[in-house]
Amino acid sequence: MTDRVAAQEGEVERALARALAGVDFEGARRKYWEQNECLFLDRFLPPELVERCFLPEVDKLRPNVHRNYIPGHKKGGSISYYTLAEKAPLFLAFYKSPAFIDFLSRLTGARLLPCPEDDPHACALYFYTEPGDHMGFHYDNSYYKGARYTVLMGLVQRTDHCRLVARLYKDDPTRETREIQWAYGPGALVIFNGPKLYHAVTPLAPGGERVVLTMEYVTNPEMAVFRRFVSNMKDAIAYFGIRALIRRAPSPSSSPPHPTHDPLTFILSPPRGRGQGEGGEEKR
Repeated sequence: MTDRVAAQEGEVERALARALAGVDFEGARRKYWEQNECLFLDRFLPPELVERCFLPEVDKLRPNVHRNYIPGHKKGGSISYYTLAEKAPLFLAFYKSPAFIDFLSRLTGARLLPCPEDDPHACALYFYTEPGDHMGFHYDNSYYKGARYTVLMGLVQRTDHCRLVARLYKDDPTRETREIQWAYGPGALVIFNGPKLYHAVTPLAPGGERVVLTMEYVTNPEMAVFRRFVSNMKDAIAYFGIRALIRRAPSPSSSPPHPTHDPLTFILSPPRGRGQGEGGEEKR
C-alpha cells in the first residue's frame, strides 16, 4: 500500500466514523422498517470528501469500463470487484469497513458479511454516461444460501433525468404500492433488502452522467455450484464481460493474491469456501 492510498483510506475512515456518529440511528431504523426495509440517507458522506478521495479513482478507472446493452433490461457500463481490488482498493476499504458493516447489521437486524472474494459483483461501479443508459425494473434477489442486501452510494450525479425509481411495498399485497424517485448526489446512500425493493434507473439524457458504487452484503456466503455458474454467466453477459471475470495474477505489491484462470474454467469451477446451499434468483 502506498502512502497516498494509506492517507486516503485514513481520511475516509475518519469521515465514515463521523458520519455514523451523526446518524439518528433510531429514526433511521424506524424509517427503514416503515419503508419495507429501504432507507435513503442524503449526504451520508460529505460530497467534498467523495469528490476529493473517490472521484480521482473513478476517473482513473474510466478506461476499464465494460459497456453492454440488453434490450428491455439495461444499457450502461460496469467495473467489477476484481478491477477495483487491483486498481482502486479505496473502494474495497470502504466496503469492508467493520464499523460500516456493524451499522448495516444493526439497521437491518441481520448479521451481514461481505460477499466472498470470488464474487465480481460484491463491490462494483455502475456508469451511466451515454444517452439512454438505464436499468429496467428488477429485484436484487440472490443466488446465495442466505439473504442479500444492497447498498448504493452516489459518486457522480450530473443529471436530473437519470434517477433511481423505487416502488415500495410492491411485494406486500396488503399495502398500496408507493413510488419514490431519488437523484442522489455524491455521498448519499440507499440501503435495502434486495428481494423486497422493486427498482429501476430512468434513462440518461444527453450531456448527463451518473456513477454509482454498489455494495452487496449477505447473511450466508455459501452458494450452490450450479447457481455460481449461472451467476458468473450473467455477470459476464450483462455486466463485466468474460475477460473482466478472469482473476488475474497480482503485481508484486498487490494483496491479496488472485490466481489466474482460463475463462471457461473460472465460469464452471465451484467457488472456494462455498457449500451446496440453495438460494433465490440473482438480481440480473
